[in-house]
Amino acid sequence: MADSGKPAIGFIGVGHMGHGMASCLLRDGYPLWVRGHRNRAPVDDLVARGATEAESPRAMAEECEIVHLCLPNSQSVEAVVRGEDGLMAAGRKGLIVVDTTTADPASTEALAAELEAQGMYMVDAPLGRTPKEAAEGTLDAMVGAAPEVFDRIRPVLESWAGTVAHLGPVGSAHKMKLVMNFIGMGYAALYSEALTMAARAGVAPQTVRRVIGGSRMGCGFFETFMAGAVGREAEAHKFTLANAMKDVRYGAQMAQGSGVANPMGAAMLSYYTMAVGQGHGAAYVPTLADHVAGFSGVDLAGEIEKGARDADRG
Repeated sequence: MADSGKPAIGFIGVGHMGHGMASCLLRDGYPLWVRGHRNRAPVDDLVARGATEAESPRAMAEECEIVHLCLPNSQSVEAVVRGEDGLMAAGRKGLIVVDTTTADPASTEALAAELEAQGMYMVDAPLGRTPKEAAEGTLDAMVGAAPEVFDRIRPVLESWAGTVAHLGPVGSAHKMKLVMNFIGMGYAALYSEALTMAARAGVAPQTVRRVIGGSRMGCGFFETFMAGAVGREAEAHKFTLANAMKDVRYGAQMAQGSGVANPMGAAMLSYYTMAVGQGHGAAYVPTLADHVAGFSGVDLAGEIEKGARDADRG
């Protein structure tokens, strides 16, 4: 790989979000090393465009100054960092690990202490927005890092983020992300119940979407959720129920650790746990509306079809 004068970047986890982010780094001329998981397609695409595939996290750390992680959960992050062939095993002084995973802040803070003891740095930089913005390089990045580390990595983050907000020390961004996803996944659960309640009362799902979407209660999350739940656009909101359950669970753990009552979180978690427990973990969050409706004996798809027929006749 030719010397671009820019730091070599590693990227582990090139799925829905990671592929777009890694593509932005390539676009901006960063030497890029990648490592995927089961899906070969995004890895092969990035390699075809100039990236190098790393044999292991350790091999990546030996080549890169900054390594991004975009993984499913904290357990995955811990394995990549602490594993026998993990990032820490490389022993590279000054290595910066940028974790964009929505993770457990307690795990993040523990990993940061272990890395610091070996002369390495941890940064938490969870994401806001969707795979569309990831590909465009306009994600929102919340960042937890020491000021001097943040200054070093900011130009790299700005390759894939349109907004970069330094919130404070390591762990602070993962805490903020859990608060954000608590609100977002709470919206999804609330909207799902509202659609069920409306349908049972004789109000069409399309009516709920139109009236609420045009009011002060409409928002970007409402639009993408309803595009999936009511518009039946399969990929309108590409975030899985399994990830939603994980994030709400991490939020509950954070609340418990802070001594905060979390009854709304418990109710939300029950919905996601039931949907995932029935084998729907890989489905996207708007499908929660179908499952919540089903728990009350309401066929949401049928109600949507009925609403369309009524609109045609009206």
